[in-house]
Amino acid sequence: MSAPIIIGSRLRKGAAGSPRGAGKFVGDILATVRRLRSQTASGLVLVRADSAFYGHAVVAAAHRAGAKVSITARMDPAVKRAIAAIADDAWTTIEYTDAIRDETTGKWISSAEVAEIPFTAFSSRRLSERITGRLVVRRIPELNPFEGTGQPTLFDTHRFHAFFTTSTLDTVTADKTHRQHAIIEQINADLKDSALAHLPSGIFTANAAWLVLATIAFNLSRAVGTLTSTDLGKARSGTIRRKLIQVPARISTSARKLRLHLPASWPWEDGWQAVFTAACGPPRTATI
Repeated sequence: MSAPIIIGSRLRKGAAGSPRGAGKFVGDILATVRRLRSQTASGLVLVRADSAFYGHAVVAAAHRAGAKVSITARMDPAVKRAIAAIADDAWTTIEYTDAIRDETTGKWISSAEVAEIPFTAFSSRRLSERITGRLVVRRIPELNPFEGTGQPTLFDTHRFHAFFTTSTLDTVTADKTHRQHAIIEQINADLKDSALAHLPSGIFTANAAWLVLATIAFNLSRAVGTLTSTDLGKARSGTIRRKLIQVPARISTSARKLRLHLPASWPWEDGWQAVFTAACGPPRTATI
């Protein structure tokens, strides 16, 4: 997986819900992605999100842009009916928490299982606005049954996690891919631990400008990290600053030249030299 970058950011008022303006935001982001991709580039463009963004505006915006979606579905009556219609023999055991692989059969021994069923999202809307896809469901045994029932349940009960997807990935791969959307939470935590720790300022426009600067700093630090031989592109901002940016060096002047004296036996010398050569060296020939 390559280093994460932020393609777009938007500041909303604190009283506004998460899905407000999300449809247009997703459309703008996918337009940027389309411009960034070369004409010969190919591959799956997948929009992953949690249940707050499970709405027609977001899914339709992705559909118009030619992207696929993988969005957690809320447990509304339509989703519950679809889950109840899944056959008992349709569930597949997957690698999950505390899973063990059977060396003889090569299958996973786990309490988590996945299955899928065809699903039409937003069926209450007009026919042209409905979007067909699949409902991929992961279930795990309910370990915290309701108290006060008086006796154990006769059958095993499960907790279900469903998401709606329009991709062509197989069931197990789709579930594993969807679970990776939590990487955005790591980026949010990184920003809150660095530039966004200084918000709010009390002025909306100032905060919006600061958010843009924070985004630029985040992407530039990842670009610097990927230029090193140690591949610090996936590291947190604080780690990149400590190892590559906040250098304990001394500047001196000799023969009308500026000289940078770096510390001896510095463990990140090779990485810093690679960044310096890429940024200040002669232009490299582009490969096609």
